[in-house]
Amino acid sequence: MQIEQPLEPIDLYSEAARTQNVYGQPLQVCSKAPLTGAQRSGYCSLSPRDLGAHGVCARMTPEFLAYTLKQGNDLITPQPWANFPGLKAGDFWCVCAGRWQQALDAGVAPPINPNATSIGVLNNLFAADLNRHLWRPAAKN
Repeated sequence: MQIEQPLEPIDLYSEAARTQNVYGQPLQVCSKAPLTGAQRSGYCSLSPRDLGAHGVCARMTPEFLAYTLKQGNDLITPQPWANFPGLKAGDFWCVCAGRWQQALDAGVAPPINPNATSIGVLNNLFAADLNRHLWRPAAKN
């Protein structure tokens, strides 16, 4: 299934931005371990309290983790005071749409889980770019 660019902007404070994924279906959990989301709900839902638009459910890669560290956002080092275990390659995490775009421009955009990525990110990101970075779980034999 391919993500399609909406013809009209999506209200970032709408019910859709909180509950729908980029396919217009119910938003799925991005990660409960480590617990992610701006509200630490496990979901990459957007809300007025999420000023960074943490709507992209991305699968961490060594390249992305190194890139974001160089940008001043250390996602690797555990922060026990914030109940943050630190991330490693393979973990899923809700990232800001803007940071994902920066990583794309730098050639290190991580794959995204479209089922757990908010439809609201399509205001800032092109569907074609997301489609080139889709993560799909491995098929079970």
